[in-house]
Amino acid sequence: MHFHGYLWVGDKAVFDKESVRRPPSPVEPTPTSPQEVVERYREAVTEWRVTEVPPLETAYWLVKPATLIRGTWRRPKEAADWLSGQLAAYAVRFMSHADQNKTRLAQTVSYAAETMGWGGDVALGYYLGRPLFLSLAAVACSPNRAIPGQPCPAE
Repeated sequence: MHFHGYLWVGDKAVFDKESVRRPPSPVEPTPTSPQEVVERYREAVTEWRVTEVPPLETAYWLVKPATLIRGTWRRPKEAADWLSGQLAAYAVRFMSHADQNKTRLAQTVSYAAETMGWGGDVALGYYLGRPLFLSLAAVACSPNRAIPGQPCPAE
């Protein structure tokens, strides 16, 4: 098992748009479906796999292109160290002063390392100066607990 790191900073309104974050349904709309449903389906099919916006389910990062991977680590501690570095770099921009607290950030990193230790994925999100949002993820690969049959995008 190893871990891939993902980072996204963007407009919170884009992050909140589920159509680009939710995988397309395996069932296509019928010809009699409302136009809104047909458009949502087409958008999902076109954009979902290639968009850099984080997927609704953390494990689905593994379905996205390998070019979105920000790092790969063999040990949970290494992935947690990467998360720690990203949190340290962005903490001064967190909108919530409580989120900037170094003890709180250290606890978050410790919890992340523990979670990855048993093969879990970690997803973190922080509001930056409006309208920006930071999303960080460390995703277990080969296998992933949520989608064990998904091939790893990169080694």
